[in-house]
Order: sequence, then structure tokens, then C-alpha cells
Amino acid sequence: MRDLGTTAKNTWCPGCGNFAILNAVKSVLKDLNSEGLPIENVVLVSGIGCNSKISDYVNVNSFYSLHGRVIPPATGIKVANPGLKVIGHSGDGDAYGEGIEHLIFAAKRNIDITYIVHNNRVYGLTTGQYTPTSPEGYKGRSTPFGAKEMPMNPLEVMLASGATFIGRSTSRAIDGLKTMIKDAIAHKGFSIIDVLQTCVTYYNMYDYYDKRVYEIKDHDPYDYDQAMKKIREWDYNKDAGIPIGVFYRKESPTYEGGFASCKASGSDREAVVRKILKEKV
Repeated sequence: MRDLGTTAKNTWCPGCGNFAILNAVKSVLKDLNSEGLPIENVVLVSGIGCNSKISDYVNVNSFYSLHGRVIPPATGIKVANPGLKVIGHSGDGDAYGEGIEHLIFAAKRNIDITYIVHNNRVYGLTTGQYTPTSPEGYKGRSTPFGAKEMPMNPLEVMLASGATFIGRSTSRAIDGLKTMIKDAIAHKGFSIIDVLQTCVTYYNMYDYYDKRVYEIKDHDPYDYDQAMKKIREWDYNKDAGIPIGVFYRKESPTYEGGFASCKASGSDREAVVRKILKEKV
């Protein structure tokens, strides 16, 4: 297969958790390619933020969207060509702030895309403002006296909204992250992975996570109530343990499966799309 690296200059800070996610994604794509997935059938869709530069560093088809708008083009790409593997990348501000309405509907519709959230709990690119997952009391450029609101639990929102694959990992657990990304891509339906990715420059959480993160065991990911209980276990309580792993999975019809263009393939699919567009005009 071709080299997945690019000549783009990497501008992430030394020690940034994004490096681990980049390496995990490239490793998974190499594995999938060796197992028969054509690399040209992979599309990365990213938003705006340090995380989104990942599209510059992986030599596959990619699309840059607006801030908070990863889901709409990813949905369009998947519906137009369901044979593609579409992987979205966002930060916590991108996904859970500006993009939360799109995220909820992607989960509700069960669109067959994989969504990886680089959750560093801070707006790193714009130098340290608080995000929807920043803890109460967080002091940054926009909250010098500390944030006055509790953080949201995004995976609780995703479970309630209908996502059919929900997982959490960290940028330190590289082997587990690779396995989870590969599992999420293989899943038929909307997959979301919340990666606790540390911003060493504006909110260094390495020590905090190292002391609290643990892998879940003896958990049934097909049990909704168990999944909700495990997702709520941390709930950003500063003293609680932080479970990582696959919380929930479910088999359910996908959004794109209901479109005529998705029931055809190759030239037949293109003819169906042209017919639909002609009829609409």
C-alpha cells in the first residue's frame, strides 16, 4: 500500500495527545488495507481545531468542514457513496459545543460513520478557553476566575440520542485505542469514540488521568442500563475513577440504508443519483 504519511509540516506541540491518535488511525488503516479495504475508499472529515489538522497528516481522501460542522458533509458523503468508510474528527468544543445539534441527529439517525472526538477539555487552538467538558472552576483565557458551570457528559447524551456504538479511550492507551477504532469502523451504524486527549500546553491532564483511568471488565455492552450506569460513573467527578472501553453497542438499521441510491452500486448507483437529481430539477 502507499505511504500514509504526508509532507505537511506537523504543528502540534511536543507531547500533544493528538500524535497518539494520528498513529492509531494510520495503524488501523494499514491493517484494514491489508485485510482488503481499498485505501481510496476511506474519507476523513475534520472540523476546525488542533485535532482537525489530522487530515493534513494522513494520505487519504479528506474534507475540511466548518467549525462544528463535521457531521453534515460526512453524512452527505456516506449517503452519496455508501461504499466509503467515513471517519470524522473533532475536538470537544467542535463536537459538543458548536456541533452538538448535528451530533445528536447523527446518533438519532444511526448514520454509518465513525466519529472520533479529541477531548482535551479545552480550546487549544485559540489558546485555552473553556469548553462544554471543562470542569467547574477551570481557569482559562475566557474564565480567569474559574468556569461557573458543570461540564456535560457527552456519552450520556449520545446513549440517550440513539448512538449504536459508544466508547471511551485515552491517548495514553494506544493499543486499546487502535482496537477500539478498528471495532468502531467495522460497526454498522453511528460509532463515537471519546478520546481523553491531553493538551500539554493549556490543560495538562496526564497525571490526573494516569491515576484514575481503568479498563472496564465484566460489562455487557448490549445492556442499555449497564451502559448508562457505567457512562455515568465518572460524570466528571474529580475524585471518581474513569472507565475506558466500549460502553454500548447495538445492531439497528442505518440512515443511509433507506435511500434508493444506497441500494444500487457502481454505475447503477450513479444512474440512480442522476435520475433523482434530474427529477428534482
